[in-house]
Amino acid sequence: MKPEENLIRCPWCLSFADYIRYHDEEWGVPVFDDRVHFEFLILESAQAGLSWATILKKREGYRKAFADFDYQIVAEFPDNYVEELLQDPGIIRNRLKIQAAINNARRFIEVQKEFGSFSDYIWSFVGGKPIQNQLKSMKDAPATSLESDRLAKDLKKRGFKFLGSTTIYAHMQATGLVNDHLVGCHRYESIRQLSEGKEY
Repeated sequence: MKPEENLIRCPWCLSFADYIRYHDEEWGVPVFDDRVHFEFLILESAQAGLSWATILKKREGYRKAFADFDYQIVAEFPDNYVEELLQDPGIIRNRLKIQAAINNARRFIEVQKEFGSFSDYIWSFVGGKPIQNQLKSMKDAPATSLESDRLAKDLKKRGFKFLGSTTIYAHMQATGLVNDHLVGCHRYESIRQLSEGKEY
């Protein structure tokens, strides 16, 4: 299904149809499912130094390579599977990023055991409620925030890799901890209402 035309959207998503769909259907929707959080952490840690468009085009490759983002399975990946993944054209073939993904699955499970869920842990950094920014243009969008600084620092202390403050802020935007749709975007108000527990 083609995305609706003639809607006002955040300009970063306009380069191809799947990017527009991602913006319209996923970006900024509050996420409370640990598996979805893990998926985005894998994809965002892979993005370092690359564009999100590049990663989005490889999303299905990552889904296949990383057991449909099942962190329990990824945490058990043996060392020799890293060598196999390095030959997989469906993902970013970077040894450190692949090793980080496996390491992060193990740390993810540790956080779950301590807090009950990764979702409860990460939402605690915004007081359990999405931050509602009111961005009028892309130049107003921050790369980091005090919350992403604190969260990235805590994740690093817990042994997570490739998840600095900029990457974590992108995660917060993607999973709805912060609403960074431009106020003129057709998704801004629906995301704000979602965040307040109103009907979608």
